[in-house]
Amino acid sequence: MNKVTPIDQEYFFDDEIIVSQTDLKGVIVYANKAFSSISGYPLDELVGQSHSIVRHPDMPELVFSKMWVTIQGAQAWNGLVKNLRKDGQYYWVDTEILPSQDKDGNITGYMAVRKIASRKDIDENKETYNKMLQSEA
Repeated sequence: MNKVTPIDQEYFFDDEIIVSQTDLKGVIVYANKAFSSISGYPLDELVGQSHSIVRHPDMPELVFSKMWVTIQGAQAWNGLVKNLRKDGQYYWVDTEILPSQDKDGNITGYMAVRKIASRKDIDENKETYNKMLQSEA
């Protein structure tokens, strides 16, 4: 069995802004090159897929439940997310998701803007996420 390891995200992706846009159901309608690079997926494999294509199994359901409630309520959501690359490695991102709205205030989709998470933030969140996962089991 292959050992899953983190990528050297600070070396390869420092200062990169990772952007994606989804429709109301979380299907990717736009992804920038930084998202393609860090996820290991070509752009044509990202667009049209559910954003959960990069969801790591170590992420608690509760994090995403709270995220959906927040963004569907037309509020911005911010949190640390562990994502899974196409090659099985993983990476952590500090994520902000903003609802996109039309001129009448109706939510038309979501935009996620991410940057590489700091080692301090990762260490602080790992324990919390592990406890959440244990309570979900």
